[in-house]
Amino acid sequence: MQSIKVGLIGFGTVGSGTLHVLQRNQAEIRGRAGRGIEIAMIAARNAERAKTIQAQVGASIPVTADANELVNRADIDIVVELIGGMEPAKSLVLQAIANGKHVVTANKALLAVHGTEIFEAARAKGVVVAYEAAVAGGIPIIKALREGLAANRIQWLAGIINGTTNFILSEMRGKGLDFGTVLAEAQRLGYAEADPTFDIEGVDAAHKLTLMSAIAFGVPVQFDKAHIEGISKLQAADIKYAEQLGYRIKLLGVTRRRENGIELRVHPTLIPSTRLIANVEGAMNAVVVNGDAVGSTLFYGKGAGSEPTASAVVADLVDVTRLATADPDHRVPYLAFQPDAITNTPVLPIGDVQTAFYLRLVVADQAGVLARITTILAEHDISIDAVLQRESAEGERQTDVIILTHDTVEGRMTEALAKMQALATVLAPIVKLRKEELA
Repeated sequence: MQSIKVGLIGFGTVGSGTLHVLQRNQAEIRGRAGRGIEIAMIAARNAERAKTIQAQVGASIPVTADANELVNRADIDIVVELIGGMEPAKSLVLQAIANGKHVVTANKALLAVHGTEIFEAARAKGVVVAYEAAVAGGIPIIKALREGLAANRIQWLAGIINGTTNFILSEMRGKGLDFGTVLAEAQRLGYAEADPTFDIEGVDAAHKLTLMSAIAFGVPVQFDKAHIEGISKLQAADIKYAEQLGYRIKLLGVTRRRENGIELRVHPTLIPSTRLIANVEGAMNAVVVNGDAVGSTLFYGKGAGSEPTASAVVADLVDVTRLATADPDHRVPYLAFQPDAITNTPVLPIGDVQTAFYLRLVVADQAGVLARITTILAEHDISIDAVLQRESAEGERQTDVIILTHDTVEGRMTEALAKMQALATVLAPIVKLRKEELA
């Protein structure tokens, strides 16, 4: 059978990795796909670099600087978009779909914001949009949610889905360093970009979580409704206190089904150190999915990098090749559920989220302070799980009080915090972090 023709837009880290994997494993890939997968054209800004990389694997593929030329080429069956960002990526993807071509993309930002429009356009044309590489690199979490766990009513999922922030938090905990010092080291080692904002402020993780939430619960992609907090304000002291209480702090993406809607949130989170996901270190990723039939399952691996991400791109190419002649109405749906089964279940505002909390208060070291604080919590029906009070050094007039609570509604905690902050004996802004047992 004739090989399926692929056009590759973007030839950076992932694009070159895709070529390497296809060339190295072509016999296995042909055996799995049922026909060959051939890159027919590459669109790249640096044509000379693209030719140099090709020479390393013995390939000779036409290179163009004009991605529109590739998208409009009649003999290309699948367009792989690896340039990232919104534009020109969105226009190129929609043009490829309009031309009747299947699309494989690693662009989580594009799909998290414009996924509904793109999936609707693809459905109308009867083509596939595959995006395994958009979430957690080489971990096949999209396929697991859409297919492997299809028998389950998903209850919740929680993930460490940004390697940069996990590296930073691992170093802060392991070496006792502050955020700024570790960020500079992460940039030096290449784990963090020169402008790391999307990573450290949680935006990248929220893009990925938005896609997983839509698949898990059968709702449209709704990135604009996600609650997002990053790690840039996290202090080494809180990582230390969390450790003393048996927890580790991770930037966690959490989406959970509730009776009145869906939680969709990214923020630093205390996790019991006995949980497997709490022990994911360095730049690795992990996702825990809880289903009613299977219970909790853990997916772990490299969330970024040339060949780990290329592994997901090529897996999508194999899937699309298998499905190229299938009836469009009988393919796996883009967001796992058939279009007429997608619901408008609301995403809950952060004030309605139910979770537990870690609080650190700097208070005057005098009698009655802790009693007043616990009274305020009790007045707001917030139950205390544990209290840790740092012993004051001789001559000190203030101390740290750390409180862990049981689950409560966030809006209730916000009201209690306002009253505690107003106390004359509370001497600094109260640190509030969320806590998830993931049991």
